[in-house]
Amino acid sequence: MAGRATTRALLLHLAVLAALVLLYWILPDYHRGVLARVLVLAVFAAGYNIVFGYAGQLSLGHAMFFAAGIYGAGLPVYHLDWGVGAAFATGVGAGALLALVVGMLALRTTGVAFMIVTMMFSQVFYLTTLYFTQWTRGEEGLVLPQAARRLALPGLEIDLSDPASRYFVAVALFSVVLMASFAIVRAPFGRVLVAIRENEERVRMLGYDVFSNKLAAMVISGAFCAAAGAAYAVLFGYIGSTFAAIQYSILPLLWVLLGGAGTVLGPLLGTVFMFYVVDITSGYTSAYLLIVGVALIVLVLFFPKGVLGTIRERWLKWLP
Repeated sequence: MAGRATTRALLLHLAVLAALVLLYWILPDYHRGVLARVLVLAVFAAGYNIVFGYAGQLSLGHAMFFAAGIYGAGLPVYHLDWGVGAAFATGVGAGALLALVVGMLALRTTGVAFMIVTMMFSQVFYLTTLYFTQWTRGEEGLVLPQAARRLALPGLEIDLSDPASRYFVAVALFSVVLMASFAIVRAPFGRVLVAIRENEERVRMLGYDVFSNKLAAMVISGAFCAAAGAAYAVLFGYIGSTFAAIQYSILPLLWVLLGGAGTVLGPLLGTVFMFYVVDITSGYTSAYLLIVGVALIVLVLFFPKGVLGTIRERWLKWLP
């Protein structure tokens, strides 16, 4: 039964990825651009889901990992004329290293204290980006030259400013993170994270190193979020302090809660829903946040564990 459930779940996730590829030839140009941006942000949400959805740690500081990826990739391209490949790797490494340092300190706390500590670290990072305006230009930000946004591969050069290239690179990044998330939650490590979320003391009594497992989840989460940030910088050509502000720590929390915390596809579903609700309603009224709030309340009432979380609880038990 377990093998059948895994096969069914794997086929579902592969079908979603195939659908994302096919959508390029179905959607109009505007929605292709929107979906490329949504997929990058869904990677950000997927990273947050590792810590919050599976390990049960409520963080309000993940904007710093997303922004670490943006600055780690964007600044070397802008100031040092680095290639996109090396800059992307630097952005991911910066986010993972920052997550390791922050995790070693913040994970010594729990509950509300952990939430506050992560928010404080994030605010320090945000203020740092404002302080070094000589390099970052603060909230005004920097626009990466189009000529610098080219990914050099053996025998091939990809122009990341081209809409088609941008779309398929976003799909490729999301595919890697989605399947990595699927593998993580199906592995023993993922099972331990879920056990920590449900009953940390019992896991400790069973002999597991709770701190090390939570720290590993934090580093993986930071790397995923930084990958999203680095991709955002090189695909859309803009870096700015806004991405390190508190709202970018709250947004992935909302996306994960809407789609279903602790589900692999939940971050994608929540990001798509939230992005399009804001995009559509803002075109009709300046009070779009009121409509968004009502939509969120209705969704929470009928899907208390998020859309996929509630579907898994009521109907599809095999959803990871």
